Parts: sequence; structure tokens; C-alpha cells
Amino acid sequence: MRILTIPALLSLLAACGGTPPDDPDPAVDQALEHDADSGLLGGCILIDPMGTAPNDLYTRTDIIPTDTYPPFTKKLTVYGLTLIGDTSTSDTFMQLVADTVTESFPVDEGLDSEGQQRVIRNLYEHKAVIPFFVGQPERNEEFDRDFDAVRSENSVCDIIMEVDEGQVMEVVEHILHYISDIGLHFAFPAEWGISPDSELAQAMDRAVDAGYYDISSYNEIDEDEVRRRVTMQEFAYWVISTAWNLQADYGPQSGDEWTISDAADLQTKMPELYAMYERTAGRAMVAPSLETLRSIGPTRAEERHN
Repeated sequence: MRILTIPALLSLLAACGGTPPDDPDPAVDQALEHDADSGLLGGCILIDPMGTAPNDLYTRTDIIPTDTYPPFTKKLTVYGLTLIGDTSTSDTFMQLVADTVTESFPVDEGLDSEGQQRVIRNLYEHKAVIPFFVGQPERNEEFDRDFDAVRSENSVCDIIMEVDEGQVMEVVEHILHYISDIGLHFAFPAEWGISPDSELAQAMDRAVDAGYYDISSYNEIDEDEVRRRVTMQEFAYWVISTAWNLQADYGPQSGDEWTISDAADLQTKMPELYAMYERTAGRAMVAPSLETLRSIGPTRAEERHN
């Protein structure tokens, strides 16, 4: 499987809108499949743990200069996610994204601390890196070469655009893509693995058949493994953000791709999926605070009013 170049990556993104147990089941085996030539699963997940987790998994750094990820010039690491940007990227915006991450992983006696730490540890070990862009990048041969190098050496499964509208879900959605593709995939492979046999994949198939989830917009993705990863990461985003009751205030108006409205609706229509969420991701993370979300951007109703 080839590594997508930046033009292909940006096109794909436009279309998108833990150690396994000693005796894994077939879903775990499927979740860890990858192409030996690229070292990436689904076109983006660094399958081998090439990074090192610090003793304190809950580390958050300042924004500092870096020459590790050209053409990007600054970085911030938060709970295993490395955010990278250039001079056009607002430091304030990067800090708000970091706030969103820290609030999603509180140290709380009511949560599964071991599962939470597995999720975060895998983000470090599989080198999860989120590039930030302000508008479309000014591309040239050097930029494309450098960016492709970043993608080949790290898990780069999405980007975050600093935009004027829809900013909240731009942040939440793309953070969740990393958490599901990498953190949950390795921490709970039987449940969240990027695999045809995982519980997430089986629930996705049921959702498609029931008309809750429309994947037709992803048919243009030629590579089967990439298409599977994209449809599953989008489904994971819909599930988690719906369980967090964020869609009513911040989701799209049309509901063309996803028709389940809130946590109660999800539990009623897909009880097995909701139960799986509750015992895994729902015990490892929580929704970021409304205060932070309001700092990032307005609700859909507020956008219409303004």
C-alpha cells in the first residue's frame, strides 16, 4: 500500500468532512494487520511502536520551536498527541486544542484509569502527530516532500484547520479520529480495532444497513484498507460525539451522513454498540467542558443568530 501524498491526503480529508493480550482473538489479529512495505495501517497508523512514552503520561508542554517536522516550525505535546504548526498558526488556538485534549482525559476515580493510560500511552508509542493549517497550504515540491516524510515517520491520520465557522467540531472530530485510530485501536483492539471483525466494524455494518450511517461519500477512496479506516474513524467520531450529546449544538444541520441525534437515541437504536462504548471509551474519557468549547467557537444556533 502506498503512502498518500499531500494532494491525495487533502483530497481524502475533504471527503471525510496498549499492548494486545497474550491470546488475542481473531479481531485482535485483524486489527494489527498492516502492509509490510509501508509500515502503516489504513494509510496512516504507524503499526510498530516507534515512540517512547514518558513516565508521566499526562505531560503537557509549552509551544516550542522545532525542526523535527519540516515544514512545520513549532510544536506542543499533550497527553501523547503532538500538535505541529507554522508561524501562521495561532498559539491561542493550539492551546485551546490542547485544553480540549486534557479535559477529555481527566484523572477521575470514576473512570478506568488503566484503560485511559493505555489509550494515552499508545498515542505516544505510535507517534500521533496532528498538523495544523490555516487555509490551504502553499505547496511546492519541497513542501510535499517534507510533509510526506512527516507522514511516513509518524501516525498522521488527519489535520486540523483553523477556520472561521464550524471550528468546534473541526477540533473535536479530528482529535477523536486520532484517539479512535490509534489510542482506542491499540488499547481495545477487539472492540475498536480497525478490522472487519471488531465490534466497531460490525456495529458500523448494522448502522449502514439500518440507514443510520451513510458511507456513500467515501466510495471514491480507491484503496480498500484506507477506505475501511476512514469509514470506521468517521463512525467512531459519530458514536462518541453523539454519546457526548454534542451533535445537537455543534453537529451539521442536514444529518445526511448520520441520523442518530443524541445519547438516548443511540442507546435505543444501537444498544449493543452503546454498551460497548460505555464499558471502554466511555470509561476512559469524557466530553470536554462547554466553557472550552465556547472558547473555540459558537454553537450552530449562535452561528445562525450572528
